[in-house]
Amino acid sequence: MKNKVAHGLFFSATLIGVVVLAVLLFDIFQKGWPYLTADFFNNFASRLPSRSGIKAAFWGSIWMIAVTAPLTFILGVASAIYLEEYSKKGWLSRFIQLNISNLAGVPSIVFGILGLTLFVRGMELGKSVLAGSLTMTLLVLPTVIVAAREAIASVPGSLRQASYAMGATRWQTIRHVVLPYAFPGILTGTILALSRAIGETAPLIMVGAVTFLAFTPSSVLDEFTVLPIQIYSWIAQPKDEFQYLAAAGIIVLLVILLSMNALAIYLRNKFQR
Repeated sequence: MKNKVAHGLFFSATLIGVVVLAVLLFDIFQKGWPYLTADFFNNFASRLPSRSGIKAAFWGSIWMIAVTAPLTFILGVASAIYLEEYSKKGWLSRFIQLNISNLAGVPSIVFGILGLTLFVRGMELGKSVLAGSLTMTLLVLPTVIVAAREAIASVPGSLRQASYAMGATRWQTIRHVVLPYAFPGILTGTILALSRAIGETAPLIMVGAVTFLAFTPSSVLDEFTVLPIQIYSWIAQPKDEFQYLAAAGIIVLLVILLSMNALAIYLRNKFQR
């Protein structure tokens, strides 16, 4: 009896989340699907719902992720390699690891304030794609470092010892043995972290991503907006048509997020083989 009660309780808890998600998705697709037209992707934001679109926000998100992804991957993997393979296991290493773990749980708005102070005002980058991308890199970097460290730590020690026995140096062992073995886990953690970055709003509002633009970025120093900010702007409008436009924008954002997650699963399975 206790087993059946516990099974029913756990199943009900899972079912609540699934049902709520299904209701939200049904409501979003019902409202937003009719607005997913060619004009919706080709038009800029407008005060008139019939002329409003996501062109600036869509390409702004693409630009931001295109800059954030390589920065996050290079810095995150390099930091993980140093902490796991080169740093001495002492109090300093434990202190750094503790701070990285704590940074992974810091609210995103704090990173927005840091980006505003450091990049927008300190480095005088202004309300640019580069300032937003650097801020988002700081936001997701702790998550990537933790994921990469766990993937590197999962490499069996016997593989390292076999590489050393064949005469390989430490860097050759890391490059040809450790990284290929850990790459699926590193890649999965990186893409999931970037999925979080593309859906964040608060840090980008702090660094000055605008809610209305009539052009797409042509360089990393141009002003920009992103899909979450555009969706938030539409939801704040009093007309019902803007709510439907926001639902269409949510569908586009969901497709991007699911595509990134699907890519992570595909690449992980490919490299595991």
